[in-house]
Amino acid sequence: MQNQIKESPATSQPVQALKIKPTGRPSLQEISDRIYNAANLEEILVDLKDDITALFGAERLSVYVIDGVKRELVSRVKFGDETKEIRIPITTASIAGYCATKQKIVNIKNVYDAQELAGLNPEVKFDASWDKRTGVTTGQVLAGPVLFKTFLLGVIQVLNRKDGQAFSEADELALEELSKKLGIALYNQKRMAARGKTNKFDYLLENHIVTQKELKHAISSARQKKMSVETFLMKELKVSKKDIGNSLSRYYDLPFVEFNKNIAIPGELLVGLKVPFMRNNAWVPLRIEEGKIVIAVDNPHDLQKIDEIKALFIGKNLKFCVALKQDILDLISLFTQSDKELAEIDQILSQLQDEATEIEETEGLDEADSAVIQLVNKIIIDAHARGGSDIHIEPYPGKQNTQVRVRVDGNCYLYQTIPYHYKNAVISRIKIMADLDIAERRKPQDGKIKFKKYGGKDIELRVATIPTQGGLEDVVMRILAAGEPLPLDKMGFSERNFKNFTSVVKQPYGIVFVCGPTGSGKTTTLHSALGYINKMETKIWTAEDPVEITQPGLRQVQVKPKIGFDFAAAMRAFLRADPDVIMVGEMRDKETTQIGIEASLTGHLVFSTLHTNSAPESITRLLDMGMDPFNFADAILAILAQRLVLTLCSDCKQAYHPSEEDYQELVREYGADLFKRNVNIPYSSDLTLYRPNGCDVCNNSGYRGRMGLHELLMGTDDIKKLIQSKARMEEIREQAIKDGMTTLKQDGIEKIFAGRCDLIQVRKVCIK
Repeated sequence: MQNQIKESPATSQPVQALKIKPTGRPSLQEISDRIYNAANLEEILVDLKDDITALFGAERLSVYVIDGVKRELVSRVKFGDETKEIRIPITTASIAGYCATKQKIVNIKNVYDAQELAGLNPEVKFDASWDKRTGVTTGQVLAGPVLFKTFLLGVIQVLNRKDGQAFSEADELALEELSKKLGIALYNQKRMAARGKTNKFDYLLENHIVTQKELKHAISSARQKKMSVETFLMKELKVSKKDIGNSLSRYYDLPFVEFNKNIAIPGELLVGLKVPFMRNNAWVPLRIEEGKIVIAVDNPHDLQKIDEIKALFIGKNLKFCVALKQDILDLISLFTQSDKELAEIDQILSQLQDEATEIEETEGLDEADSAVIQLVNKIIIDAHARGGSDIHIEPYPGKQNTQVRVRVDGNCYLYQTIPYHYKNAVISRIKIMADLDIAERRKPQDGKIKFKKYGGKDIELRVATIPTQGGLEDVVMRILAAGEPLPLDKMGFSERNFKNFTSVVKQPYGIVFVCGPTGSGKTTTLHSALGYINKMETKIWTAEDPVEITQPGLRQVQVKPKIGFDFAAAMRAFLRADPDVIMVGEMRDKETTQIGIEASLTGHLVFSTLHTNSAPESITRLLDMGMDPFNFADAILAILAQRLVLTLCSDCKQAYHPSEEDYQELVREYGADLFKRNVNIPYSSDLTLYRPNGCDVCNNSGYRGRMGLHELLMGTDDIKKLIQSKARMEEIREQAIKDGMTTLKQDGIEKIFAGRCDLIQVRKVCIK
């Protein structure tokens, strides 16, 4: 194909072969990525000169750009320490000029062969003066026009193959593809220059985050270390990802998104997409927002990539945002499973086209079963890894996608959307794992899953199914991850509450209640108390449903109400088994409570929980259940009300000096007189509180983890007298406060002054 002018082919399919690169040579895709990440033409030439020549096995490279005013091709050449311009008219008098005029690839075997040049056009000549000045003889030339659509932006030439042979047809195809990439880069550079945006790191320079010298050093060092400039800036110069994001967002005029391990998996958007394609091109769909599919891409100026993405979502509105390449790769890993698993999921989707596929049909698909098993396993494993306590599977009628939500730190987050084809298969799989009746869809069922049996982690799940509208079923799975109890001094007790609580749990007999709503950490607190007194000389029995926390030294029993082995039956059995301490998961009925009080009066220490809102309210609730007030007053040691509050992230919480109005609001919420007695922190110019900020560690929420708020009512003589007289709750509450009890909100406000949480979160979990 030497001395032929090659028309641009209609398809770039043959270029795919060029992606298989020879050993040690860069791939066309790698070079293309770096072209898009370069800030300007000079950077492209400096960064990629060696890689581009290596790709073609050539010795030299020259790139010309259009001077639109003078209609000339301009290139800059370095002679020693001096840089000079080469200007060539856009005519057929030169090889580059001919290439630009005809907008065709030119492949010359020998530029000194006048007959070969004449075969192109009688006017084409080679200017040998450049060879004399450089001392290098030019032989082969492969030139291609740099175009953006129909606009000529320049010419790229590779010169002198190292093996002395002519450039091949594969080289021509590679140059054509490279010219397209360079055309897009030059077009974007001109467009950004017209908008006054010359560099994607201008924001860092303008805000004095880095100096021009540091940026140049980062660009050259990143090139040598073969890493992105953004990565070098963050690792070596400690520029925050937030500042990098602001710079990219301003340059591309698009929102910046970061990797977040708690981001919802857009299951319905991933259907049919190939993971290698997304990885190689660094893009991933994130969610549907206001009817538009949000796509994260590392370089929104790569118009060819953008067009390919649009072709995958024909007829749908897209909204692009910019993200770091590594963040995109991390998101792809979070969203997807192995390629083999994805292939199986694609297969089930093609086989479950009808959203109303019956269970029996699903069971007949072996490959589909495998894919569903892997999907359910991934949901459970990911929820456990995210620190989730509950998994909610929520199918909707018709062709609406199924939502999977996970509760983390008390709040539900969307984890994944599953294509509607899955809803019956996923629910059926979970019911099979929990040994439930898959044919029964009309009434609720409950069961348990021992996940280890299915090749997973040592996780136990409590499963509840509930029939919902449209003949569907919701599934809620409570994750009961086996674990050890927290030490009692790590529970977030105030100094007074810790002293009082440890004093009662060491008593030889009596009853201690922990009260609060579901999920407030009651069982965790009781196990921490048991761990505090768990000694070889102490016999401890526990009755739980289910057994969530295990510890050596405890004899733990799981009740089974379906066969009549409930909490009351377990307690009667314990009393015949020589106990010192008995812990009952919950006292929800009169019989269990009566046995517990009697056990505490006969020389046993009894722990249990109640579902009540406050410690004083627990007393009136128990009396309303029919407890004998005298026996109850004799037995009671303490009642602990508890809530869990989100704590400020220790890595990013922001110190601030509160206004006097903010300070007075906290004092008013606490109670002015009690604040002076219990806290007594005056307002001053040195007073410091903390508020949420947001960082990578806490996923920009400002909060990380939870701690307990406590309201400890001690069984003092005055409280016992009020119990015996069946006093009103308000009277009991007033007396408890006189005895030194702090309410849940007061305990929270004390922890606000300690810098642990803020008023917003305290108000969310308690009223008084």
